[in-house]
Amino acid sequence: MKTLRVKYSDADGIVDVATVFKRAFKNGLRPEPMIKVSQWADKYRKLSSTASSGPGDWRTNRTPYLREIMDCLSPSSAVERVVFMAGSQLGKTESGLNWLGFIAHYSPGPVLMVQPTVELAKMYSKQRLAPMINSSPALRGLISEPRSRDSGNTIFVKEFPGGILRMVGANSAAGLAAMPVRFLFLDEVDRYPGDVDGEGDPLGLALQRTANFSNKKILIVSTPTIRGFSRIESAFNESDKRRYYVPCPECSKEQVLVWSQIKWPEKDRAKAYYVCIHCEAKIQEHRKGWMLENGRWIAEATGSGLVAGFHLSSLYSPLGWVSWGQIAVEHGQAYRDPVRLKVWVNTKLGESWVEDSESVDGDALMGMREFFSKTHLPPMVALLTAGVDVQGDRLEVGIYGWGRDEECWSIDYRILIGDPSGSAVWQDLDNLLKTTFQHSRIMPDMKISAVCIDTGGHHTLKVSGFVRNRQERKIWGIKGKGGQGYPVWPKKPTKNNVGKIPLYVIGVDALKEAIYSRLKMREPGPGFMHFPMERDAEFFKQLTSESVAQRFHKGRSVRVWKIMDGVRNEVLDVTVYSMAALHGLYALGMRLNVSAGLLLEYPVRKGLEIGSDVPVVERTTPRKKRQATKSKWMNR
Repeated sequence: MKTLRVKYSDADGIVDVATVFKRAFKNGLRPEPMIKVSQWADKYRKLSSTASSGPGDWRTNRTPYLREIMDCLSPSSAVERVVFMAGSQLGKTESGLNWLGFIAHYSPGPVLMVQPTVELAKMYSKQRLAPMINSSPALRGLISEPRSRDSGNTIFVKEFPGGILRMVGANSAAGLAAMPVRFLFLDEVDRYPGDVDGEGDPLGLALQRTANFSNKKILIVSTPTIRGFSRIESAFNESDKRRYYVPCPECSKEQVLVWSQIKWPEKDRAKAYYVCIHCEAKIQEHRKGWMLENGRWIAEATGSGLVAGFHLSSLYSPLGWVSWGQIAVEHGQAYRDPVRLKVWVNTKLGESWVEDSESVDGDALMGMREFFSKTHLPPMVALLTAGVDVQGDRLEVGIYGWGRDEECWSIDYRILIGDPSGSAVWQDLDNLLKTTFQHSRIMPDMKISAVCIDTGGHHTLKVSGFVRNRQERKIWGIKGKGGQGYPVWPKKPTKNNVGKIPLYVIGVDALKEAIYSRLKMREPGPGFMHFPMERDAEFFKQLTSESVAQRFHKGRSVRVWKIMDGVRNEVLDVTVYSMAALHGLYALGMRLNVSAGLLLEYPVRKGLEIGSDVPVVERTTPRKKRQATKSKWMNR
């Protein structure tokens, strides 16, 4: 009998099947390698010029705080689950990539990597994973280029000897239930939807994939979001809570870097420095590198040894990445607007945001009304957007003006009576949306820049017909989607709808949170909402008609917006849609602050110098009800 000959990609060239089998058997008996993930990265990982600002060899000593995190993912570590709650610009993604590279090269097995959405999984594969494979010779020989006809190696699937990596979105129940896995990488878990296809929390579904493996490894990474609803914070609280202590260059005493110790010369945040909590020495930015090199992780809780938790703020970002001065400047730009401050707290401090649980008093908002010019737009309005809500016997339209840092003005509110199944009321709407508005500044009249119309309800086809031929005017059909993890504006519209139009699915919960936070603001400025004297009590009652409630869905605490009994909410809806239209313009590249800056080139018309940007009516709302959102991050 002839010996079967096969190709074997070894230096030995052509060998027989028996030899191949023996080698595979020996490899299966070989113990896990003693090399650690950080050591593998230092030896084999190459940074690509397309995905990194500093291409070349990976150096863990550049981000020494990542060493212990990566090494806990090594086979030699007893840790089963690693939780990394952190701010931005700290190397979270890169440490996860190093782990994936290590698995493919040294510890093969089935891997599942979960991104918040399928689109983000695709982007991660193309923009982060592929450059690492292409630039690292050790991986390039294991994982071939993706080919559409090769099911073993596509954008979402990477096969390598002894293992496979699948990349899925947390919004796909089918992807999460695809296969049992030994290794699980959960990225940006606080951006996952609360429920996926009615099957429950995607985080729980993904964790079930590892149940059959006693030697599993799980990495959970994210910036936190809202206190009490943050998945990453909950996972961190169940860990041993490690924090990175660094020594002071002057007194050598260890401490955790905290925002309260960041100081700066008066009116010069860019020159921020750190004040030692022990000796009060002023520590300049250039000494941060030495502090990071000599830092160490210290667990602040007693754990089982199976779950290691790490928390890190962007104050630890290495020299040349994000400086203390940049963080301080960003705080100065955000601290007066709760919406922007929330993002700063999440992404820079790596901490969850504490929501103000009080609802907004609609009657109290009557005391905030101002005198607007009835013939001219306020001087600081840079563009206009509109939102349209469709009811059974009418259309309700809200027009808002937007200025620097999203300070906004309620310009008009109309109720167009008519049967939406007919054509007359739609003609009225078209005429209204073509209206131009005279500005307080000596400049051309202003048009409405973008419009969002709700396609829900019983008149979907009529709405679709209206928006279909008005795309060039940026009149968009939208559909609201409630729940956590949904973006305010999608990366692209869907055409999978009854009307076959470009349909934009918007995250209404995030928009409502932004509106309610801003309604609680006391002083004009970034994000502040101005209302004219013409708005009546019913307007404000509807604007504040919903509140946040907490309920449990399949064992997980979720936030839901509920409308008050017997109250209509059309005003809130059109305000949400108008703000969504602004975000639609952002997606097209519009820069609001640039437009607001150009306004200053035009002088204000005589007699209109005092516009709505300067309140005329004293705010008489009781302080308790109108107290602005306060926190330890705002009192600076």
